[in-house]
Amino acid sequence: MHWIIHLEGGPRRVNHAAVSVGDKVYSFGGYCTGEDFETTRPIDIHVFHIVTCRWKKLPVSTQSDPDYQCVPYMRYGHTAVAVGEKVYLFGGRNDSEGADNILYCFDTTTLRWSCPQVTGATPPARDGHSLCVVDDNLYVFGGYEQIADCFSNEVHKLDTTTMHWRLLPARGHPARWRDFHSATAVGSKMLIFGGRADQLGPYHSNHEIYPNYVKVFDTVTLRWSEPEVKNRALIEGRRSHSAFAHGGHVYIFGGYNALLEKHYGDMWRLDTEKWEWKQVFPLNPGPCARRRQCACVIRDQVVLFGGTSPCEFGQVGDLSNLMDHSDVYILDFAPSLKTLCKVAVIKYKLDWSVLPYDIRWELEAMTKNNTISRPLPSFQG
Repeated sequence: MHWIIHLEGGPRRVNHAAVSVGDKVYSFGGYCTGEDFETTRPIDIHVFHIVTCRWKKLPVSTQSDPDYQCVPYMRYGHTAVAVGEKVYLFGGRNDSEGADNILYCFDTTTLRWSCPQVTGATPPARDGHSLCVVDDNLYVFGGYEQIADCFSNEVHKLDTTTMHWRLLPARGHPARWRDFHSATAVGSKMLIFGGRADQLGPYHSNHEIYPNYVKVFDTVTLRWSEPEVKNRALIEGRRSHSAFAHGGHVYIFGGYNALLEKHYGDMWRLDTEKWEWKQVFPLNPGPCARRRQCACVIRDQVVLFGGTSPCEFGQVGDLSNLMDHSDVYILDFAPSLKTLCKVAVIKYKLDWSVLPYDIRWELEAMTKNNTISRPLPSFQG
């Protein structure tokens, strides 16, 4: 497991949503310090190609576009998942419009938006929830519901073949009410980790907690369970982290714990057969401690980008001194000998002018920064 690429200059985004389709990562919305979220404008889309390592911003929708009425407004705290070549986006909020519960669909082949006609009980408007896919069905869990003004611990299912929403009659002891947790699909199960909850119940109070246990929801039996996980005491609870599945295991990176005033830059692997946490240490320098980033899996590689971290000059716990990131890192679980050689050429600054053209092109793609990022506000240095 190696960090093989680090590039700057991509979209500077925090609390965005992203998915992988084919060789590309599609990133939707999010915010950047200094942007206006008091007005409503169409959501932006940035696309990263795993081969060229280039970011591209798609044209922002205008009123002359035939799908303009179905374009979601700019938001943060939303979720997105891919089913085939279609991306479904749900929830999130804007400081002007509040939270949303309309289901949007983005077709990565036509680059057009639509609002699928749905039936059943649509989940209430929320942000900070999770959304994952099992057998082409969408499962929404948790988040903070705007109208009820409380955390949620319900599971909602959308069948993408019938476009029917259903509040599931879950059995067992459900995961605690929470937001900004992670939900990762492994087989027919949805694994919940972390997030921000309240010790006293579903409402905000002065008793914030950060669970570090794993809850499992079986989408076949509709039953919750809590496995006994080894080394649980070693991993601290957190929110706004990244979680992804690879090889049947769940990986956690980064996040934030307000009680400890701590951002994380560690990576953990949950063995879902032995039910055991183990901290992993990929080779080569990786991302700094951060939260609210995105991580998308493309075959044996993970594209991790964005998020926010404390500025070097900021004080511990001072959330007014945060730096929004425009970087992208690629983690390779099974790097080829060719890839390792290219990483060595870059690491040791070897002369590659005598190498074949295709190798030189690949090396340039691995080292040339992108140039589409929004400049940092002057107060962030």
